[in-house]
Amino acid sequence: MNWTDWWVWMAAGVALAILEVILPGAIFLGFAVGAFMVGLLFLLGIPLGGVYTTFLVFAVISALAWFVLRRYLGVRKGQVKFFDKDIND
Repeated sequence: MNWTDWWVWMAAGVALAILEVILPGAIFLGFAVGAFMVGLLFLLGIPLGGVYTTFLVFAVISALAWFVLRRYLGVRKGQVKFFDKDIND
């Protein structure tokens, strides 16, 4: 296994997407998008440098994806959650 192989990043993206389904909350989805994008960059033959640079690109893409997904999937501005029933009732 080499961190510059495209299939490693695609497999990590699938694993993170499955983890998002198991543990919902739109947290792992940004990391999955980051892993898929890094895998796509390697598949297209774009060199990212060494391992540290690759993980830096993964982190930046994941953070951007998380912020974008949070904007569109998160709680809307002015939206408030109301609970009509208490768990102890």
